[in-house]
Amino acid sequence: MVDINQHTPISGEDYPRTWSQFLDWFPTDEACSDYLERLRWREGFVCPRCASVEQPYRASRTRLMCRSCRHQSTVTAGTIFDKTRTPLKVWLAAAWYVTNQKNGVSALGLQRVLGLGSYQTAWAMLHRFRRAMVRPGRDRLKGKVEVDETFIAITDRINPISKIGRKGNTTKTLIAVAVEILEPKGFGRIRLRRIPDNSEQFLLPFVTETIVPGATVHTDGLAAYLVLPKHGYLHERSVMLGSDIPAHISMPGVHRVASLIKRWLLGTHHGAVQPEQLDYYLDEFAFRFNRRTSRSRGLLFYGSLDFSVG
Repeated sequence: MVDINQHTPISGEDYPRTWSQFLDWFPTDEACSDYLERLRWREGFVCPRCASVEQPYRASRTRLMCRSCRHQSTVTAGTIFDKTRTPLKVWLAAAWYVTNQKNGVSALGLQRVLGLGSYQTAWAMLHRFRRAMVRPGRDRLKGKVEVDETFIAITDRINPISKIGRKGNTTKTLIAVAVEILEPKGFGRIRLRRIPDNSEQFLLPFVTETIVPGATVHTDGLAAYLVLPKHGYLHERSVMLGSDIPAHISMPGVHRVASLIKRWLLGTHHGAVQPEQLDYYLDEFAFRFNRRTSRSRGLLFYGSLDFSVG
């Protein structure tokens, strides 16, 4: 996969600036395939079986054959576009539309805009994009980071969650939230994860996998966080019980993000998300939040496809 940190994409060369330019770039499925090939193998074709780096034999316009091991593949093999009957032209239009909507889109909205034949097709396309919105090996959060948990008011209609042993005797879905705190003010990047409960067993891996050692981790008084110094973190605690300072004042980042997530799920997706699907929606929310200051919608389109073919 192309590493965006190593290659700085250029507007008008690596991605279209506008919708009008998008239409000029991608008039056919062949043009879309050529673009994805350049994006996937910027330095030239690499055989997915033997890793040979040489020009492939083109059995057809879309089928590539390695000259060393004779393995046949396509530019979409192993990507979110693999084995789909939906034309690539429609897929790329969907990518542009999804990334150009500030607050996200619903499957029904995507179906209407693209004129898709079924709601299920639009729903499946959106979920494929959501699965690709998190770049493997992405940089961990650094500096000062707030970490907390929040409950999302969605419940599993098929396999209800038991209330036993859960904080607040609730069946709501619990997620962990980490937010970079910028100086003198503001929020940086975020990380989100669905967790079964707020024990050390699940919170410690969340912290170690999303925050670099040496960072200052600001949490509430939950005992599960007491082990953080042993893992190389500076630990700042704000015990909420009995405090005169409201939680949303002492830890504004996580409370702000938690509020936005709940509003987004209810407003954009009308509360229809099920717990087993939530991870994909959290990835989409983090993708959008972390790029909220981007002025180039074309760059977001490029990023979504770069992750998709990785």
